[in-house]
Amino acid sequence: MHESNSMTENRKWDHIEICLKKEIESTVSNGLEDVKLIHNPLPEIDLEEIDTRVEFLGREFSLPVVISGMTGGNPRTKKINEVLARISEEFRIPMGLGSQRAAIENPELEDTYSIAREVAPNAFLIGNLGAVQLNEYTIDEIERAIEMIDANAMALHLNPLQEAIQPEGDTNFSGLSDKISEIAKEIRVPLIVKEVGSGIPMEVAETLERSGVSAIDVQGLGGTSWAAVEAERSDGVFKRIGEEFRDWGIKTSMSLIEVLHSAPKVEVIASGGIRRGSEIAKAIALGASAAGIALPILRAVVKGEEFLRMELEYLRKGLEITMFLTGSRNIEELRRAKLVLTGETREWLEWRGIKSWRR
Repeated sequence: MHESNSMTENRKWDHIEICLKKEIESTVSNGLEDVKLIHNPLPEIDLEEIDTRVEFLGREFSLPVVISGMTGGNPRTKKINEVLARISEEFRIPMGLGSQRAAIENPELEDTYSIAREVAPNAFLIGNLGAVQLNEYTIDEIERAIEMIDANAMALHLNPLQEAIQPEGDTNFSGLSDKISEIAKEIRVPLIVKEVGSGIPMEVAETLERSGVSAIDVQGLGGTSWAAVEAERSDGVFKRIGEEFRDWGIKTSMSLIEVLHSAPKVEVIASGGIRRGSEIAKAIALGASAAGIALPILRAVVKGEEFLRMELEYLRKGLEITMFLTGSRNIEELRRAKLVLTGETREWLEWRGIKSWRR
C-alpha cells in the first residue's frame, strides 16, 4: 500500500510524539535479568584503569553503544538529529538515523537527515530504510540514502508486525531475502539488518549471514513496542490488534543468544529495552559487539544537550562499575566474564537446543 509524502511526513512526527508522551514499552522484560554476572570482590584492578573502548565495523569507539535510528523526515525532527549527531561525535559512538524513506520520496526533507553529517563530519552515521521498501526501491535509492548522510554503514529494518498493524502499512515481505543479498553485494558500506522490537530468531540469522550482511541488530522484545505505538495512532480494530500484539516477539536476551549461536561470522548489536550500563555489560558478556539504545536517548535529547550528556554518562558509569565488579579491565575481558544463565532465558535455550554461543 502506498501513501502520500505528507502522510509519511506526518506519521514521522506522530511516532515521536507518541514515544515521548505515551506508555509504549512492552509489558514484559527484555530477559537480561536472567543473566547473572559473577561478582568479584577481589577484582585486582583500579576502577580508574577501566577501558571501555571497542572496535565495531572497522572503527574504534569510546563505548560499546549505538544510538539507534529514531527519526527524520519531518521538519521538526531536524533539531533532534542535529543534537544527536553532535553528541555522537563528541562521545565517539555510532549513530543511526530514522528511516530515510520520507526523504527518498520528498527530497525537500533531506536536510532533516543530512544535518547529522553537517554538524558531525567525523561521526559514524548509519543510514536506514525499511527492507520492505526493496519491493519498490533499487540500488539507486539505497545509494541515495547513503549519499544523503555520507553514511558509514547502511541498515535495513525488518518490521512486519508494525506494518501489519498500520492501516497504511506495506505487508508484502515476499522475496526480501534475495533482495537483501543483492544489496549486501552491491553497496560500498557495511550492511546492517535489524528488527524494530520483536527480535530475530536463529533461522533468520542464518539466512542473513548467508546473504552477506555485516551486522545484525536483534532489537528484541522488552523495550519500545511498535505495536503499542501504532495502537496509539489507531482506533477500532487496528487499535485492538495493536494492543493484542504489544508483547509479541523474542526477548532481547534470547534473540541475542540465538543470533550469536547461528551467525558466528557477523557482528551483533543487542538492543531492545536496554536502559542501564549494567545491561550493556550483560549484553557484551553474552557476546554482543555493542548495545543499541533509543527511547531513553530520545526522551533525553528533547530536554536538551546536557540531559543527553547526562544519560550517556550514566550509561558509561554503570558499564564501568559492572566491569570493575567482574574484574574486567577492558571489553575483551568483559566478553570472557563469568556468568550464570537462569530463568526463562535458560528454558528458552533448552527448548531451542542451544548449548553454546559465546565467541
